[in-house]
Amino acid sequence: MPSASTSAVHSRAPQEALGPPVTAGVVTALVGFTSSFAVVIAGLKAVGANQAQSSSGLLALTLTFGLGILFLSWRSRMPVTLAWSTPGAALLASAGMPDGGWPAAVGAFLMVGVLILLTGLLPVLGRIMAKIPTALAQAMLAGVLLPLCLAPFKSLGSAPLFVAPVVLCWVLLMKFAPRWSVPASLLVALGVIALHIASTGVHLPVESLLPMLEWTTPTFTVGAAVGLALPLFIVTMASQNIPGVAVLKSFGYTTPWRSSMLVTGAGTIAGAPFGGHAINLAALSAALAAGEEAGKDHGRRWIAAFVSGIAYLVLAAASAALVTLVAAAPPGLLEAVAGLALLGTLASSISSALAAAGERIPACITFLLAASGLSIAGIGAAFWALAGGILVRWILKSREPVQKA
Repeated sequence: MPSASTSAVHSRAPQEALGPPVTAGVVTALVGFTSSFAVVIAGLKAVGANQAQSSSGLLALTLTFGLGILFLSWRSRMPVTLAWSTPGAALLASAGMPDGGWPAAVGAFLMVGVLILLTGLLPVLGRIMAKIPTALAQAMLAGVLLPLCLAPFKSLGSAPLFVAPVVLCWVLLMKFAPRWSVPASLLVALGVIALHIASTGVHLPVESLLPMLEWTTPTFTVGAAVGLALPLFIVTMASQNIPGVAVLKSFGYTTPWRSSMLVTGAGTIAGAPFGGHAINLAALSAALAAGEEAGKDHGRRWIAAFVSGIAYLVLAAASAALVTLVAAAPPGLLEAVAGLALLGTLASSISSALAAAGERIPACITFLLAASGLSIAGIGAAFWALAGGILVRWILKSREPVQKA
């Protein structure tokens, strides 16, 4: 007969086995949410959203991808995690308000959802996406990110007392705990905002602290479709969905591609009228739920993803309060936090864009066009950057046989 102590060990074993994936799931949600929500708010405001619409967009995004994580992880029994498109939000921040204002931006979000859904339904669309040179897609993203990543250092000159503590915290945590560098700098920023509110006597309406979805009837314009929807779709696919597949593969999982695209496409469509720009497979935060920290049992790491979905739904309740606090921030502080959050993405984008010697000139053209803020016929720089880079690449490639001859 087994002893009482042996029975106790066996009774505790399932609970102990759940500890690592549950902890990893909570950490995944905390890091994923806090490290980039400032970028999302900045992006939504740049394309015309007011405070209530920004709050609604953040809530819609968190709800849709939180529910999507629950469905995909439970169905596939794999640690499939989703997120909002952080590079897409950065694209919005650099693109500015489209012709037609916020309703036209919402129409563009809806088109992105349809394109993602079609990617799951029509394999040919995925093959077309694969033909876009990776170097040019990454160069476009790097150009979009550059102005945003300059913001912390510009703000150091205009508001040093507010921004310096945030930057210093980020630098120190990058040395000792890189994963927590952006969440920690966000906490410092929120502390700065609290002090600012206390010293200036700013009043925060109680009703603005409560999460609420706000409907916007979408409108559709050519400028928003070409200058916003198409680049947003490309950035989301190239910088989130494809890397998300690669991250899961590195841990031995085959991403359920079709169902992931259907879920994220449908989720983007559902969230668009409430201000959600795009949801997708998680890339960087995916490693938190799929790696060793989620437990040694490879077959139980899906629990970490499932728990992260629950945690995201809990965090969704804080979306309105966070937007309200950020709205009361000193000038330049939000931009500084967003820029720090994107520095890692900028570095990896530049590295990828310039990795192949033969692609460097077209990539540089793409990068500079995207960073220039060029706008022609109401179509933003991201589209012209990609078009210009592809044209230059075609011209240079077409003359190679002549040079060799």
